[in-house]
Amino acid sequence: MAEHNILGRKGEDMAAEYLQEQGYCILERNWTNKGRKELDIIATKDDVCVFVEVKTRRQGSATTPIEAVDARKQHRICLAADSYLKNYRIDCRCRFDVVCIVYNDEASRIEHVEDAFRARPKYY
Repeated sequence: MAEHNILGRKGEDMAAEYLQEQGYCILERNWTNKGRKELDIIATKDDVCVFVEVKTRRQGSATTPIEAVDARKQHRICLAADSYLKNYRIDCRCRFDVVCIVYNDEASRIEHVEDAFRARPKYY
């Protein structure tokens, strides 16, 4: 497995553990719809379905984790969330969060950005 994939997996594990400690119930991890659309973590808290994108970067990286969740990535996440909701016939309040992890072997930093972006009707 490539180094960036290993780092990404570590970040997702850290994010899932963090969310559980914060009272979230993890429903799915790495959910895909026929391999085309992926959601890192799907969780619930307070009757809200939360679609969580996890971005992990090494300390000193040129870009921050939140910068990696650009408009195109947000659009893909929204499409995947829509597929998930339709697939399971779920009708509830939803939001999109980003868990940003700056990884350091000795002390990593986690930032949870709730309601980080909104679904848009059309991507341009």
